[in-house]
This record gives sequence, C-alpha cells and structure tokens, in this order.
Amino acid sequence: MAEPRIRRPQSVLFACGHNVIRSPMAEAIGRYYFGRSIFFASAGVRPGEPDPFVAGVLEEIGISMGRHRPHSFEELEELEGLNFDLILTLAPEAHHRALELTRTLACEVEYWPTPDPSLVAGHRDQKLDAYRALREGLIDRIAARLGGG
Repeated sequence: MAEPRIRRPQSVLFACGHNVIRSPMAEAIGRYYFGRSIFFASAGVRPGEPDPFVAGVLEEIGISMGRHRPHSFEELEELEGLNFDLILTLAPEAHHRALELTRTLACEVEYWPTPDPSLVAGHRDQKLDAYRALREGLIDRIAARLGGG
C-alpha cells in the first residue's frame, strides 16, 4: 500500500524567538523557491532588531530579505490573523507560543529544532559560517517539507 502524500500547505508561518534571524531567513527562502504558490510570513515571540548577517548570507545566493520588519505573533495576528495551514517553529519558546495561539484553529504546528547562529563565538568568518550553515539547513528542510505535492 502506498504511503499517503503530505498535502502542500497554501500558507506557512515561520516562527522563532525575535523574528530577526531564523524565521525571516526561512520566510525569504520559502518565497524565493516557491514564489506565489505558497503564502509565507514570519513572526517571533517578541520582535528584535534586524541582524545584518542574515541579509548578507542570503544575498550571497541571490535571495533578498525584501522589506522585512521584525514583528511578534500578536502584531501578525492584528495585521493578518493567524490563518495559516502550517506553522513551522524554529525555537522552543516559539513552539510553545504557537501551540497556545492555535489551540482552537485548524492549523498544523511542527517544531524544527534550529540553532541560533548569533550564539556562535569567534571571529567574523566563524560567525558567517554559522549563518551559512543555518541557511543551507533551512533550504534543505524547506525543500524536503514543501517540495512535494
């Protein structure tokens, strides 16, 4: 008997702690690879300050952050609502918050443990390597999860 196919979602929210590194990077990657076939957004438990390494490592492979402005779940809920088919959480606190907010919604929530590259110590090249590793890991996971259907 064939395995059931996972249906590709029409709307995906990426979530992390501050919406400045992991989730906006994933959002930009999703938009780059899937265009308008899937709606992408991102949010954090609380908004933070933009991280210049994120835009830099995305630009290395031709992906733009666009006009991303960090915002929280609450801000996103006020602007667009939480009407997503799938929420992919990239940090434990974001996962807990997403589960709280979607208890009564028909929304799938998946946790993707994802390291925070801003915690890497060392010189600039070591830090950039951590951001590049995050980028490549997100590209692989997004393609694997959303590529079929």
